[in-house]
Amino acid sequence: MDKLTKYQQIIQQLIQEYAAISSQDSEIETQLIFDTEHHHYQLVNVGWKNDRRVYGCFLHLDIKDGKVWLQHNGTENEVGEDLANLGIPKQDIVIGFHSPFKRQFTDYAVG
Repeated sequence: MDKLTKYQQIIQQLIQEYAAISSQDSEIETQLIFDTEHHHYQLVNVGWKNDRRVYGCFLHLDIKDGKVWLQHNGTENEVGEDLANLGIPKQDIVIGFHSPFKRQFTDYAVG
C-alpha cells in the first residue's frame, strides 16, 4: 500500500472514531466530510440546540505534499498523537494551526 492510501485510511478511521463519540446528541448531526480527490477531511456539527443554530468544523485534516496537516483541532485530545499512534510518523504530521515559527519547537514536521 502506498503512503497516500495509508494516510487516507488512517485519517478516515480516526475521524470515524471521533464521530462515534460526538454523535450522542440527537439534535445535532455530526457530518464526516471526506474529499479523497483533493485530500481534505473534516468533522462538522450541524443542527439546532435550544433554538440556537449549531454549525462548526471541529476537526480538519489535509494531506499536502506527502504530509498530514492538522489544520484545526477543536477537540480536547492530542490528535497529532492519535495519528502517530495509528502509524503516521511524526515527521509527516504538521500542526498547521501553529505558526511556522512555533512548529520548530515540536516533535512534528515544520511544513
